[in-house]
Amino acid sequence: ATAMSKLKAVPAYAGAFAKAFPGDKDPINSKNWGVAVGAFERTLLTPSKFDAFLTGDASALTKQEAAGLRKFIDLGCASCHNGAGVGGNSFQKFGVVSDYWKETGVTTPDKGRADVTKNDADLYVFKVASLRNVTQTAPYFHDGSVDDLARAVKVMGKTQLGQDLSEKDAADIVAFLGALTGPVPPNYSALEPYPDAQGN
Repeated sequence: ATAMSKLKAVPAYAGAFAKAFPGDKDPINSKNWGVAVGAFERTLLTPSKFDAFLTGDASALTKQEAAGLRKFIDLGCASCHNGAGVGGNSFQKFGVVSDYWKETGVTTPDKGRADVTKNDADLYVFKVASLRNVTQTAPYFHDGSVDDLARAVKVMGKTQLGQDLSEKDAADIVAFLGALTGPVPPNYSALEPYPDAQGN
């Protein structure tokens, strides 16, 4: 079944779409779905110290966070992790320079998008993760193979950039990543739970 037919089958979603798009005869369609997903994703951008820095508050970042930001940019991390979500807007091969599973100890690596597309060009290609609130989202990577953020940073440095990061470099980058974490808005936790596939 298509995503649209699955949404239409859940009365709570059908009602929510009708309320959100009152002028549409058939409000559950791919265009409105995109609008709804975009609106939801914008609620996930919690205000962080980095946002304050971007709007001109030069004192928003600590010295270590600022050093981590500089390393994040200079090493090339921002070439994939960019935009409002500091990632989350592209697909990239995981293991550009070396095999990520050798670094993480994964014994059965999945094939990424190639499992879905059946296209060899998509082998080990995954969606680049948003780094917003990354300090709160362990374990890391698509397979949850790394529990420690500093280790995840070092794995990324080696597999994606061919860099053996020092403990200090990793710690500085982790400090910067901490500046991407913002408080969850109080109204977010008060939202009604989303219905499951059966409408419960």
